[in-house]
Amino acid sequence: MEYIVEKIGMSRTISVPSTPVTLLKVKEAKVCEVENGRALVAYNDGKKMNKSVEGQQKKYALPAEFNRFVTLNVSNTEAGDLETAALGEAKTVKCSFNTKGRGYTGVMKRWNFAGGPGAHGSRFHRRPGSIGNCEWPGRVQPGRKMAGQYGNTQVTVKNEVISYDAENGILVVAGSIPGANGAMGRVKVVK
Repeated sequence: MEYIVEKIGMSRTISVPSTPVTLLKVKEAKVCEVENGRALVAYNDGKKMNKSVEGQQKKYALPAEFNRFVTLNVSNTEAGDLETAALGEAKTVKCSFNTKGRGYTGVMKRWNFAGGPGAHGSRFHRRPGSIGNCEWPGRVQPGRKMAGQYGNTQVTVKNEVISYDAENGILVVAGSIPGANGAMGRVKVVK
């Protein structure tokens, strides 16, 4: 079973010793149609609206706030509200989120290169250094670590479920989860 969640932030339990936990808000979602355990699910995220979204809302008789659509594995057998009972019995979940984007970064930040001396006169501070060999192979080898886009990639982590508050839709998992607070992601029940 999969669910769309929003990261609230981190906290800790009041037991001794305390456990660092991440709080996730399970988004209210409507199942539009089900086929072989896979379902088209609508949920609310922002105010995005266009004619294709309006057409889907009209087709499935959805309220105006359900403006995003995604395909998930669900326990529902027919259209209606997304069933969240599986989260109450879950022991382990896989959480998929986008990591924090760090933009175009250099090799020291992106790949932990040592860099050169920081003092005057070295003229080699944060540069990558040599990127190839000599006449052979006469080219840069594929996979060379260089400066470039860092972060904003999808990462999946496995977490133990601490508790699930069905009334408020708050899922508490042990440990940290990638992404900023307020980020949207998906949670898959493993066992």
